[in-house]
Amino acid sequence: MRLHILGIGGTFMGGLALLARAAGHTVSGSDQMIYPPMSTQLVDQGISVMEGYDPGHIDDAVDCVIVGNVIRRGNPLMESVMARGLPYISGPQWLAEQVLRDRHVLAVSGTHGKTTTTAMLVHLLESAGFSPGFLVGGVPIQKGFSAALGSSPFFVIEADEYDSAFFDKRSKFIHYHPRTLILNNLEFDHADIFPNLEAILQQFHFLMRTVPANGQIIWTSNDKNLQEVIARGCWTPTVSIGGSEAEWRANLLHPDGSRFTVLYRGVAYGEVHWEMLGLHNVNNALAALAAAHHAGVPADRSVELLSGFRGVKRRMEIRGIVKGVTVYDDFAHHPTAIATTLAGLRAREGAASRIVAVLDPGSYTMRSGVHRDALLGSLKEADFIVCRDPGEGWDVSAIFKTFKTPVMVSNHVDDLVSHVAANVRSGDHVVVMSNTGFGGIHEKLLKAIG
Repeated sequence: MRLHILGIGGTFMGGLALLARAAGHTVSGSDQMIYPPMSTQLVDQGISVMEGYDPGHIDDAVDCVIVGNVIRRGNPLMESVMARGLPYISGPQWLAEQVLRDRHVLAVSGTHGKTTTTAMLVHLLESAGFSPGFLVGGVPIQKGFSAALGSSPFFVIEADEYDSAFFDKRSKFIHYHPRTLILNNLEFDHADIFPNLEAILQQFHFLMRTVPANGQIIWTSNDKNLQEVIARGCWTPTVSIGGSEAEWRANLLHPDGSRFTVLYRGVAYGEVHWEMLGLHNVNNALAALAAAHHAGVPADRSVELLSGFRGVKRRMEIRGIVKGVTVYDDFAHHPTAIATTLAGLRAREGAASRIVAVLDPGSYTMRSGVHRDALLGSLKEADFIVCRDPGEGWDVSAIFKTFKTPVMVSNHVDDLVSHVAANVRSGDHVVVMSNTGFGGIHEKLLKAIG
């Protein structure tokens, strides 16, 4: 079939393009402002990507147009598709019908850690010889690509609660019908889609309804919002992680989370020694271990294999070290993720090292100021801060007026770069936190510091 994907540069839609190409379809796509790592892997796979949404990008011979959730009515290419009567479908529905049907789907959901946990689970199953299919909302460092069909019944997918398309307002994960479901955590996010936390709780409850009675739900039992979701009705056996009374627990051997013992139902199954940082990643690990166990990987084998996991691009990925200054790229864009990322780095480096937080409030929820009251607390481990002004009707500078840590705010990336370069010294750790391309700030920083 000839497929054209609208919004192909997104992590989900780009991964879907890779799956469609691997399944033998002819794939092309349209998007704007595409940036690495998704842009590079599409090119590497020989997928034609067209800039912008010109109606001429699609001819009448296309068999199906797959529509990403960034596309809105009024988009000229979408309007042309509809006017010409061309067949179109949402990405999650196409995936469910063409790839996930008859597979054992292992879905990873939650506000934070979905991408990393999904990549961990893929690593465990692959290393154990299970050859799973997968779609990760990022690029696992050891793989170099975000999606593959696999050759076994297992398919691992990052299960997002965001809507499917402008004509399909169901959360993406409703389409997937998982047999193994991870509920990692739950907070308010996606303020452009959900009016309040209750609306998100309802979607997660709907997700739980799709898991069969012979499946398994793995959940963080000390998360109050997940407790509420479970209390609304559960028809599937559950396994708990994270809490002191949970079935899967970790005993830290180092406060930064780089070493820990894994216990399942009170029995120690070995130690994990890895490059990852932070208590959040320890919990992500427990979720991945539990899911791999449900798929048939022995617990002691999974614990052994997890030490070889190297992470995901844009998740505390070291982009370079110049004059003793380490520059990281991290996807954190929610106060909780910001706080846990910086806390993990602080636990590893100690009080003597300086942490420079470079923040871009790029998501709609952050730009609109929903989390502004939580922003200061999330940055407490930073020694100085530079922040891009979101420019969305709230004054980020006012938030920082009472903050004792030095702060510089600007809506110009080059000004932020100059300020950081003028103030860093050898031994500093510069953590760039954004869910956008951030104007290529990482390479600019490395060049300016050098």
